[in-house]
Amino acid sequence: MSTRESPRRREALDVLRAAPSPLGVAETAERMGLHPNTVRFHLDGLVADGLVERRTEAPVGPGRPRTVYTARPGMDRGGPRDYRLLARMLLSRWAAADPAEARAEAMETGRAWGRSLVDPLPPHEPPTAERSVARLVALLDGLGFAPRVEGGGEPGRPARRIRLRHCPFLELAEERSDLVCPLHLGLMQGALTRLGAPLTATALEPFAEPESCLAHLTPTAPV
Repeated sequence: MSTRESPRRREALDVLRAAPSPLGVAETAERMGLHPNTVRFHLDGLVADGLVERRTEAPVGPGRPRTVYTARPGMDRGGPRDYRLLARMLLSRWAAADPAEARAEAMETGRAWGRSLVDPLPPHEPPTAERSVARLVALLDGLGFAPRVEGGGEPGRPARRIRLRHCPFLELAEERSDLVCPLHLGLMQGALTRLGAPLTATALEPFAEPESCLAHLTPTAPV
């Protein structure tokens, strides 16, 4: 549970940040108007999240030494995020350009990222179509596309299509498929180039069916 998910946990963090010196459980509970056991639970959670430091003070007189809590310096990483807005802002730069140029830039950006996201096959493994498609599918699966290979399946007959049953950028793709989909196509092309594959992704049909997109693969050399 993060501070974003728990208003009480965020309140406890705010109390510690406002305090001029470290606070114990009882003091924090008094300032929050909560039971000490409830506050201890949230303080321990903040410690586990790395937002608060817990230490034991040197003993003063008889009794157990006091445990105190201090907020760690730095921005609260449990706050809200809006990466979709950031992506929309970046896409707007392409959208303002000539459509053909914007598509070409999106494709090239995808190719560059595709080359960087996959490692080449080991020297003892020739880059056959089957191996290359398997590595591409593993990459797409790791990125959240839920890929499924279609066609081929027999020796010497490589896959012809990859069905993408999930889009990690679905809302953006629905708004700007003219930019997001070329980015995805370029990513597949770049990965296959990096693998030295004897085939490439030649087309991507956005929302070919209501529940999926369809990437088409074409040999570039005898397989």
